[in-house]
Amino acid sequence: MKAAWYSQNGAAADVLHVGELPDPVPGPGQVRVRLLASGVNPSDVKSRQRRPFDTPVVVPHSDGAGVIDQVGDGVSRSRVGQRVWVWNGQWQRHMGTACQYIALPESQAVPLPDSVDMAQASCFGIPLFTAVQAVRLAGHVAGGTVLVTGAGNAVGHYVTQLAVRAGARVIGTAGSAAKAAHALAAGADVVLDYKQDDVGARVLALTQGQGVDAIIDMDFSTNAALLSSNALRAHGVYVCYGSNTTGVLPLDFRTLMWRSNDLRAFLVYDMSPADRAACLQQIDVLLAQGSLRHTVAAQFALSDIVQAHELVESGQKLGTVVLDLE
Repeated sequence: MKAAWYSQNGAAADVLHVGELPDPVPGPGQVRVRLLASGVNPSDVKSRQRRPFDTPVVVPHSDGAGVIDQVGDGVSRSRVGQRVWVWNGQWQRHMGTACQYIALPESQAVPLPDSVDMAQASCFGIPLFTAVQAVRLAGHVAGGTVLVTGAGNAVGHYVTQLAVRAGARVIGTAGSAAKAAHALAAGADVVLDYKQDDVGARVLALTQGQGVDAIIDMDFSTNAALLSSNALRAHGVYVCYGSNTTGVLPLDFRTLMWRSNDLRAFLVYDMSPADRAACLQQIDVLLAQGSLRHTVAAQFALSDIVQAHELVESGQKLGTVVLDLE
């Protein structure tokens, strides 16, 4: 099969290769998906740049979509020919979705409605899953106000739509006019420029000094300081799904405790089975209703994977970058 891979960490142009690899064979409980699209996420870029690995070859990307063409023992033959989207394709394994075929547990190949195209479906595994779980963890937001950091980014754009659907007013942040417009189109009430605005002070002004009911945050290392500004109201919920800097980070515990704030962090790759099932059920409903906007930033051929990774690294994309594998 045609595939892209790397054998060492480094810059996209230096380490990514495209060529032929053996076709995978589904094992017991697995399906093989003939992939038609592969989503490129920031975590895929970070893995290629610096995440250690102990295998000769890594085929990148966790997200994708295609058609099941083979099944392993224990899987119903009725699944052959089924349109599906894939999650956690390259999580804790060396074979991801930047290739023509992937074999993985059948639960990781989710039926896809005919109304959703393959490029859109390759946005689901990380961006949509993350957004659904983040809004779930924020709790009851109807009638309240939610601050969404990075509201014009792939995850934040979904978060904004979902929070508005749940009855919340959304205050977003963005770092460019294009991303601010993207967030406003998703339903944000107002979008703050985090490069120019004092976000904490603006949030207090926009909420009559009360703070927001929930913060859904993409970068804890930068935005945890919002706690000190009282941007989160007493008994509010801070949900975080990422951080540009990891390890030991400063935290204003006094404010967190005295305002009885709830801090909830999660890793989309490692959700509990119960949370995963609840999110999948909600995603099924959303897709059946056709009620979400899915944004594909750009599509590249597999042979142009270097350019796809470089666009993700630039931070200038609106939506998810997709490899077209057809």
